[in-house]
Amino acid sequence: VQLVESGGGLVQPGGSLRLSCEASGYTDNSICMGWFRQSPGNRREGVAAIDPDGRRAYIDSVKDRFTISRDNTMKDNVRETLYLEMTDVKVEDAAMYFCAACYPGMTAIAAPGAIYEHSFGYFGQGTQVTVS
Repeated sequence: VQLVESGGGLVQPGGSLRLSCEASGYTDNSICMGWFRQSPGNRREGVAAIDPDGRRAYIDSVKDRFTISRDNTMKDNVRETLYLEMTDVKVEDAAMYFCAACYPGMTAIAAPGAIYEHSFGYFGQGTQVTVS
């Protein structure tokens, strides 16, 4: 599984940003996917996840501000594209953001606000989000 993120950059507090992730290298109909982030001194944490059936989960700190979505349209070698729409961005949202994909057959969502981080086995290189 290959994951390539884009869309990071500098955003002002209260602003918006959209991250994208092109996924390739797998043949399953669909696998669960998500976005993680890591800031200096902190562990990498799951921020948002989406299961193949469309169910979504967010951590409380981004709920109602971030939206995860996926486009299953295949184009060239890209299997699908994952998005993270970030609105009302806060200083504490600054971090390296990683696109992530699950092992086949896993679910990413334990409950609306709970993400099974151990379901994720593939990560992109990350895209930096700076809030200032």
